[in-house]
Amino acid sequence: MTEMPSPCVNICSLDQSGKYCLGCGRSLNELAGWQNASEAERRDIMAQLPDRLRALKARERTMKS
Repeated sequence: MTEMPSPCVNICSLDQSGKYCLGCGRSLNELAGWQNASEAERRDIMAQLPDRLRALKARERTMKS
């Protein structure tokens, strides 16, 4: 079985709180621990990213208004 690739999209910019990447949606802890995370942990993180990214982008738009 191949290793799950990183969700990084090379847009490394933190949200206003400094806790999440606006490019991939991972938290700083998730970014730091990706290499050592199990496949199950990676799948769990990946499952959370679409909703998290939507929320982060909505929050960023609101803060800019």
